[in-house]
Amino acid sequence: MQGKENKEAVREAVRKGGFTAVFIRRPVLTIMCSLSVVILGFMAYSGMGVGLFPNMEVPYVLVQTTLAGASAEEIETSVTKIIEESVNQIEGIDELTSTSSEGTSLVVVKFDMDKDRDVAAQEVRDKVDLVTNDLPDGTDAPVIMKLDADAISVLNIVVSGDRDIIELTEIAKKQVKENIENTRGVGSVTIVGGREREVHVIVNPFKLYSLGLSINAVKNALIDQNVEVPGGRVEQQHQEYTLRVLGRVDTVPGFNDIFIARKNGTSIKVSDVGYAEDSGEYDRESTYLNGRRAVTLEVTKQSGTNTLAVIQGVKDKLELIAPTLPKDINISLMMDQSGSIRASVNTVLEHLILGGILAGIMVLVFMGSLRSTFIAFLAMPISVIGAFIFMNMKGFTIDSMTLLGLTVAVGIVIDDAIVMLENIYRHMEKYDKSPMVAALDGSREITSTVVATTLSILVIFLPLAYMSGIIGRVVSSYGLTVVFAIALSGLVALTLTPMLCAKMLKKQTGRNRLNEIVDHINESLVNLYLPMLKWSIHHRKTMVIISVLCILSMFPMLGIVGGEFFPQEDSGKIQINVEAPVGTSYQDTQKILTQIEADVRRMPYVKDVLLSAGVGDNGFSDSQPSNRGNVRFELEDREVRHGITTTKYLDLTREMMKKYEGLKTSSYIVSDGPGGRKDVEFLISGPDIDKLTEYGHAILAKLGQDPRFIDLDLSVDLSKPEYRVIINREKAHDMGVNVTDIASALRTMVGGEDDVTKYKEGDELYEVRIRVGEEYRDSKEAVSALMVPATVNGQETIVRLDSVADIEEGLGPNQIDRFNRQRQITVEANLNGLDTRTALGIIQQAYDSLDASSEYSGGTSGSAKEMGRMFQSFIMAFILAFLFKYMILAAQFENYSHPVAIIVSLPLTIPFAILSLLITGQTLNIYSLLGLFMLIGVVSKNAILQTDYTDQLRARGYGRTNAILQANRVRLRPILMTTLTLVVAMVPMLISNGEGAESRRSLAIVIVGGQALSLLITLLMTPVTYILMDEFGAWLNWKLRGIPIPEDEDQEVILPEVPAD
Repeated sequence: MQGKENKEAVREAVRKGGFTAVFIRRPVLTIMCSLSVVILGFMAYSGMGVGLFPNMEVPYVLVQTTLAGASAEEIETSVTKIIEESVNQIEGIDELTSTSSEGTSLVVVKFDMDKDRDVAAQEVRDKVDLVTNDLPDGTDAPVIMKLDADAISVLNIVVSGDRDIIELTEIAKKQVKENIENTRGVGSVTIVGGREREVHVIVNPFKLYSLGLSINAVKNALIDQNVEVPGGRVEQQHQEYTLRVLGRVDTVPGFNDIFIARKNGTSIKVSDVGYAEDSGEYDRESTYLNGRRAVTLEVTKQSGTNTLAVIQGVKDKLELIAPTLPKDINISLMMDQSGSIRASVNTVLEHLILGGILAGIMVLVFMGSLRSTFIAFLAMPISVIGAFIFMNMKGFTIDSMTLLGLTVAVGIVIDDAIVMLENIYRHMEKYDKSPMVAALDGSREITSTVVATTLSILVIFLPLAYMSGIIGRVVSSYGLTVVFAIALSGLVALTLTPMLCAKMLKKQTGRNRLNEIVDHINESLVNLYLPMLKWSIHHRKTMVIISVLCILSMFPMLGIVGGEFFPQEDSGKIQINVEAPVGTSYQDTQKILTQIEADVRRMPYVKDVLLSAGVGDNGFSDSQPSNRGNVRFELEDREVRHGITTTKYLDLTREMMKKYEGLKTSSYIVSDGPGGRKDVEFLISGPDIDKLTEYGHAILAKLGQDPRFIDLDLSVDLSKPEYRVIINREKAHDMGVNVTDIASALRTMVGGEDDVTKYKEGDELYEVRIRVGEEYRDSKEAVSALMVPATVNGQETIVRLDSVADIEEGLGPNQIDRFNRQRQITVEANLNGLDTRTALGIIQQAYDSLDASSEYSGGTSGSAKEMGRMFQSFIMAFILAFLFKYMILAAQFENYSHPVAIIVSLPLTIPFAILSLLITGQTLNIYSLLGLFMLIGVVSKNAILQTDYTDQLRARGYGRTNAILQANRVRLRPILMTTLTLVVAMVPMLISNGEGAESRRSLAIVIVGGQALSLLITLLMTPVTYILMDEFGAWLNWKLRGIPIPEDEDQEVILPEVPAD
């Protein structure tokens, strides 16, 4: 008889239908669909690239132009300004910045983020082509480059050995560099600190003078007599020959035999005025690994490639190369990103798995059934693995952002399944229904709620996917990854979960010990919660005041909690940038860096130290500043150094550098992710460089009084010593001397910068340069005595430089920066115990106190500027998320006022999240802001569960208060289950010390702390707001439409639950 009743109940439930009924009745179809999602997810995962951060296409275009020997001021006037004026006409430019330094101009055109990068680059190329002929003679053709944020340096290969640096460079270039350049995914390999082979022709200027020859005669002779040109073809009746003119010099000593001219019947050769030597590039740049001269090969990957695969490919190639190298040559790897990426990815995967297991245990605690736990747990792997399908379709990589999205999603993708499972389970327990009937009735009853909660979370994360600026490119993959996973979890909850409930759940005939414990826990929680809820309902004004005070407390806490772009990572890598006084020789700079290296090696657990002298901060510039360099060192693994953090080493490094007076130094942690060289950068722009420098020094003086500002510096130094050749135009004209000839001759004799010709040996070509001996160019007097070309009565001759010009000593800028076509300087500083946001406020106050002229303006720059944009973007994303959520809920409930009860509960969580950051000493950064989005999504889900079931009970005849009490009693268990499931899923992230743990911890603190601290007040305030909005709606109906306000039967005893029809 009972079986017949069950069949009737099943038929009745099926007749009522519903979306879920289709999948419950067709279990094989449901399982096959789920399996296909998992299989396709694994296939998508295997084909995805791996990197530390998402691929970002930024529409930045760089124009680099070289004019050898030109001063910074000459570069600015003759090159930079001309290029700026031309490219400024292009539409869609956001910022136009430039740097003019000795011999080099770098113009950076930053377009709006929606600009196509290829189109932008072509437009810049077209504009630059228009003004190329306007650039000074001797200017190299401008190089236009697209800034590819994903084509980054992933590995440094350091080649060292006890050999001459020229020979070491030759080995590094031919046997290492050229072999790894064709590795799949390698974009470029750059030599740093090498000295490539060259042929130098060293000339004695006095011998030239005695023979009446100019330096141009030597140069022209080398060009004319070292050539190899085709002579055509010699055709015969039965054969054809190629005619070649073999005019190349085939040995280095052969350059000595080149004829320059004929004087008084005597042939003059190079050996008569100088000599040729087999040498190398002028030594202006060097690297040392652990005290040994080395050559560093910087490997850059191609955009969009798998970083791990590229690095592994290079390592495999090095294993093949190593046996072929001389035995005294060593290859070391530094700045290897693969270790940090692999560790970070593995750590996040561990968090994902461990968080899933902990979430499953939490379900078991509340449900007391292994079957129920398995059904709910199954939603996690399907949703997470299935998300890879859509991630692959969008071109995402497996990186810190996408994996972070999946990790936080683990605690929430199970929520829909829990809500569905708990409702079906309740139908079995409460109404004594069979699993099939309970699955059909329970799923139909909760379907609208699952849809509403899923959509409400989706609209929270969708604005992240469409944020503007660079920060939008960083977090979009995070937002969409969470969206994909949650959308799949909603589908799983509506299809697989009810089907498995119908097939796997069993009606319990008795209660075991676990069931009794679970029932006792649930009953105790209900008995604690309901009295507080009743009190809150009867003291609604008090609850409103408490809530308002909570929200208002957020503002003073925001002023206290620090703000920064990215949290500091424990990467185990530190770099010390050093700038000696402008004009310091390369040799002296190298000695200073060697001493710093020795100090660094005295620290414990230092693994490798890489010294680079003659290297600037601008990776795009070819200039080699003699007074700059850096020391970069790597620490042993965390376990080896017994937990001593990189931050502690940074403090020790900064303390160590205090003894080096007169140097500008900057020490910072090298991060594999985004981040600037200095913690804060403040830009001042205006017309006059001297006034800008005055303002900059005034700000530095104010900041220098605050010990929290360290490594203070200005981007411009006006004290670079220089010799200025002041030409007497009247004398030059009288003596037939052309200004251009003076500049060209001095560039050749003193600078040796002219690439005169090439020396061929085998299949290699080497530069041939001309320069006078060092003793003829090492002082102002020596330069004054050099000979320059002249033309008298149509005859070429030479005259002394000091007969047509004077040489004066002076000071000039080391570089000139420009911002939006105005000169600028940048105040730079690192921070010690001060957050970025507070620091910028102090710097702004210091600038405002100067009362600068209206022609001048100051503002943030670099990563600090992006941080400000980040906060603005997040605020807009929050507003859009709240707006979209209201629209979804209003459409779901077909009511304008009830969604307000849900929306109001959301701001209540923010103060508690900020309080969590304050308690733990964390800052408000990109990761903690992402945590806020997840927190708001979970809280809104809880509020929907409360409000939706209240409406259902009122539709069944309950009074308002009784419906609220009953709905919150019934929904307390799924709310606590979903909340605690999310919290325990975040625990591995909260306590982790693995790679990238600092970033993930701030996100976990916001979610765990905010949810734990705000849970009670949101559980109480949502029903209170529901009543207030319901009363307000009734009052409006009475005022506007004359509908009487309904009375609410307020009973202390909760009525028995009425099942749905």
